[in-house]
Amino acid sequence: LHTAAPDDGVRETYFRMREAGVRHLPVLDGAQLVGVLSDRDLRRPDWVDEAPDLSHDYQLDDHLSVGDLMSRHPVTVHTYDDVAKACDLINEHGYGALPVLDKGEHLVGIISKADLVRAFSLVLENPHRPIGT
Repeated sequence: LHTAAPDDGVRETYFRMREAGVRHLPVLDGAQLVGVLSDRDLRRPDWVDEAPDLSHDYQLDDHLSVGDLMSRHPVTVHTYDDVAKACDLINEHGYGALPVLDKGEHLVGIISKADLVRAFSLVLENPHRPIGT
């Protein structure tokens, strides 16, 4: 599970996300989930008019921190919730991923649209195979 802290630099965090192949990072202050940073949070508004390079598309300014750009008060699911709840929240709100918490409200993972599509694909391949096998 890849995470960030609110005071992490945006530039270093962006490159960590790319290296890990993830588009969403839960943001932890100590052990407490305080936000989510997505690749969408890092993108500059369409109206920015700068030279076309990597910094044109993404807010990689050295003076910005993860806490400046993260989405606060993230919507979450719990380990005891069914998959339908995650699907409903993602579809209803257009989220790309949801942090997953245990009963003690500790972060244990993240579930993304891609995870849900993979699970759905497995069910379609073999509708009689239980999920997780």
